[in-house]
Amino acid sequence: MSQVQERRQRDQRLEARVTPTQKELIERAASIQGRTVTDFVVTTLQEAARRAIEDNAVWQLSQAQQNAFIEALNAPPAPNKNLRTAYQRYEAYKAQLVSR
Repeated sequence: MSQVQERRQRDQRLEARVTPTQKELIERAASIQGRTVTDFVVTTLQEAARRAIEDNAVWQLSQAQQNAFIEALNAPPAPNKNLRTAYQRYEAYKAQLVSR
């Protein structure tokens, strides 16, 4: 979706209570960048939201952690009793769905 289309579809509202100091800071930052407070706040929140999602979606492992992960994938442990029981329950559940 283009930015023009996105602007036209802006019909959702967010509200926040801020202190006078916070409001002044936000207004100053927006002014320095030559943007409206709304544009500044929405853009900044959107960037922060994307970073928060990325931070929780991407794993960053050390070399030792990468090696341990690959080793576990290449040589998984044998299924224990709990895993076998869970698999049997899953197969029974699947069979019920198919028979409906």
